[in-house]
Amino acid sequence: MVEQIPGLLVIEDEPITRAQLVAHFEHEGYRVFARADAEGIEQLIITHQVDICLLDINLPGRDGLTVTRELRGQSDVGIILVTSKGEQIDRIIGLESGADDYVSKPFDARELLSRVKGLLRRIRIQARQQAKGVIRNFSDWSLNINKRELKAPNGHRLTLSAGEFNLLLALIDQAGEALTRDELMNKIRNREWYPDDRYIDVLVGQVRRKFRQHSPDQTFISTIHGKGYLFSSTVS
Repeated sequence: MVEQIPGLLVIEDEPITRAQLVAHFEHEGYRVFARADAEGIEQLIITHQVDICLLDINLPGRDGLTVTRELRGQSDVGIILVTSKGEQIDRIIGLESGADDYVSKPFDARELLSRVKGLLRRIRIQARQQAKGVIRNFSDWSLNINKRELKAPNGHRLTLSAGEFNLLLALIDQAGEALTRDELMNKIRNREWYPDDRYIDVLVGQVRRKFRQHSPDQTFISTIHGKGYLFSSTVS
């Protein structure tokens, strides 16, 4: 089966940057859509089967972080935040809002393309996993790979971002075995982990908070000092 040409939505209010991004990704063979603000993008994503959004944080009207939170509440579209801010705190807030990745301006076009390809690859791996309808059970919880959601003991369903899902699945697949940040980064982002990159720690915190919403005394993810993280429950 031939995979559909990937769809990319560029949401950038700066006309020159927007035009450059559109031209670059069209040249690389993507179906590219562009908007100067976030109005109406939810329907566009559905109608045109958009795979990934390149989303500027500093948008007029709804800012990029607000848009990310709203999109993540209703869609599993890939989200890469684009920002001119270089402070680590801004990146962390973006990831906590549900983004899958981020790049800072000025960015290298080749690096951005690599990030998009990497996220698209992970999305398509998830799609193949989803087709199998696999359910992973642990304690009274379950992870539905088909829907990329957690089901709590009380039946409540929690949607996961792509990063949260990939992290949790990587840990579950090797339950009882401690994985380093390097190993987790390679599994979920396929790039080197740098010591100042808190991406893995942010994702672990997000997943733990979701567990604590319904199991206050259990997060399932243990910190192994000097090593990394371990999924501590038996999986079936």
